[in-house]
Amino acid sequence: MSADALFWMNGRLATELIEISHDPADLSDGSFWAVSTTFEGGFTAARFATVIDADFPHHAWEKLEGVWRSSRSESEYMDYVKSIQRSIAEGWVYQVNACRELSTPIAQERNLRGLFSQILINNPAPWASYLELPGINIASASPELFLKRTGNRVRTSPIKGTQLPGQRHFGAKDVAENVMIVDLMRNDFGAICTNGTVSVPRLLASEPHPGLVHLVSDVEGELRDGISWSEIISSLQPPGSISGAPKSSAISVITSHESTRGPYCGALGWVEADQCQLSVAIRIFFKDSALRFGTGAGITWGSDPEGEWEETQLKARRLISIAGGSLS
Repeated sequence: MSADALFWMNGRLATELIEISHDPADLSDGSFWAVSTTFEGGFTAARFATVIDADFPHHAWEKLEGVWRSSRSESEYMDYVKSIQRSIAEGWVYQVNACRELSTPIAQERNLRGLFSQILINNPAPWASYLELPGINIASASPELFLKRTGNRVRTSPIKGTQLPGQRHFGAKDVAENVMIVDLMRNDFGAICTNGTVSVPRLLASEPHPGLVHLVSDVEGELRDGISWSEIISSLQPPGSISGAPKSSAISVITSHESTRGPYCGALGWVEADQCQLSVAIRIFFKDSALRFGTGAGITWGSDPEGEWEETQLKARRLISIAGGSLS
């Protein structure tokens, strides 16, 4: 397999790729697997021979100089927000995460190791991770935990609510949105956990992150005996915080308005036996024919379309400045 394959997250460095699988059932063999899913349900896992505790190997990064083009202009994004609000008024959905994609050219021979090195220095996110496989290259500055498993105990920590440091209080819209997604994740956990074990030990906590403050809650539970990784992943995907509520209705709205999100808004992390750390794959750069960066905001009836556009700009500015190039 590729000698260039590499995975890193929270001090765990995996090298020497053995195989790539697209079947979640293979996670049950107890090996260390790096995992990347897409918003649309695609699944990729990479089994590595060597996993050690180590810092990410530093690489230099020459900043990009091109222009980042948005898949939606400001007016188009605000029209998308208004369309979601019409769906809410009709009772079809309560909340939808509306995204757009920024992209810029990049030389095909360049990998993202240097960019990730700069992310760790300038934007040290709690779930930052790097994945490089044949056909996949992701540098993530994710602030959000999708799933942490230790034995039969599981936890998710959805983020809903974003503001600049120094602002005093989150608004009613952010609070309502967070509570909606907590209820959604409680429901998702109810499908995989023993009855009566799902709880919310932390609700609406203000949590500082690089350049931003987020509103974060925790949902915990105890897995049913004998549950498989395939069942866990199929029950939880895609993450509730980047789809909406109800999830099925929100996904329908998203797919009717957006092109493929790919690894953006999927899950990214590792699985090993009955342990895992999977982040929500937001604030990620991923490379295919271009370098891409997704950004979005949660839309409710109380959303201000112009304010939601600015939230997508706020989430993108710091990381785009690290990569280089200018926002169009």
